Amino acid sequence: MAPYPDVPATDAGLATLADLLAGPVVPAARGLLGCRLSAGGVTVRITEVEAYAGTAGDPASHAHRGRTPRNAVMFGPAGHAYVYFTYGMHWCVNVVTGPDGEASAVLLRAGEVIEGVEVARARRTAVRRDVELARGPARLCAALGIDRAVYGCHLLGDGPVRLRPAAEPVPDSAIAAGPRVGVTGAHDVPWRFWLAGDPTVSQYRRHVPRARR
Repeated sequence: MAPYPDVPATDAGLATLADLLAGPVVPAARGLLGCRLSAGGVTVRITEVEAYAGTAGDPASHAHRGRTPRNAVMFGPAGHAYVYFTYGMHWCVNVVTGPDGEASAVLLRAGEVIEGVEVARARRTAVRRDVELARGPARLCAALGIDRAVYGCHLLGDGPVRLRPAAEPVPDSAIAAGPRVGVTGAHDVPWRFWLAGDPTVSQYRRHVPRARR
């Protein structure tokens, strides 16, 4: 098992999750479906994710061109949070995966709020339906109160953001796959995974380059 000092050796579920995250990014992404993420008094069940392989030929990854101050946490160790700001207004959270030194991460795209619904509603006052509270990566972070402050947080410990195994394993038959959303490179790579038929999964939009004037 990978060396995670904050993971109790007696917690078989966390130990299994730690091993999963220390491996290749695609199996890790699929295995994160159904897992629970807690922060700021809210818990979501993860229903949609995207895998990014870092420098290994994945031009859609933030680590494609190598290590920078922004993406440094993506290079490991696994099980930590990579948080970034996008479009000048939104936070997104990823789970770092893979061997230490090899950049890869899984973007958490959507989730079902299963605890702290009233807290999430207070943070997302414009949302009319509970299924939309964490439907999309920015909404998920907003519902959980996640921002830059949790960059690098160890998710398998007892820190401000906690990742825990699914209550029950998700069968392969319940998982759908397709292209990633809104990326300019490798947008047809089918590394977006979601729980088929779940109403909290975000709507797919293929990236359309802006026409030059």
